[in-house]
Amino acid sequence: MFKPIACVVLLALPVAAWAFIKPERVLVPEFADVQCHGKICVDDPTRLTEATALYDEAVRFIELNFGGLQTKPRAVFCSTQACSQSFGSTSRVAYNVGTFAVVMSHRGWKPYFVRHELIHHLQSEHLGSLRNWLFKPDWFREGMAYSMSEDPRRPLPEPLQGYRSQFENWFQRVGKSRLWSEAEQL
Repeated sequence: MFKPIACVVLLALPVAAWAFIKPERVLVPEFADVQCHGKICVDDPTRLTEATALYDEAVRFIELNFGGLQTKPRAVFCSTQACSQSFGSTSRVAYNVGTFAVVMSHRGWKPYFVRHELIHHLQSEHLGSLRNWLFKPDWFREGMAYSMSEDPRRPLPEPLQGYRSQFENWFQRVGKSRLWSEAEQL
């Protein structure tokens, strides 16, 4: 009796994850009605050129300012609210999924938003995804992403502006050359 139940649970688990854990959809975004062209996925093929330009600019920005990425993540660009909801971006402009992917909602098509998410990707590469997410302070994770992405919005709503200010004060003391070694110690 245990084996059939275990088999049903194991078979249902991926379907349940797909249905309820929407960031999981970046694993096979084509199942969520987007088209992928290399690392770039879009729900509206007429915006592929725009999405590619935003992604390429963000990658160049990271390379220029941080020395580059170890791996370039898949990027899902949603141009509609329905697509954004499908990937779980109902209240967020964008999010990253460890070192695997970034998702840009229909409101996230700005260079600084894409750079922000690639900075989170870079943090995960240097510090480890779970370690960065669970054990690094919010002011470091979010402050670095808002500050270093050159987000033009000033002031940001709190607590985000405070995170950015705290990161900028810390970074001024630490400097670019010791960024990752000092981040390890946080």
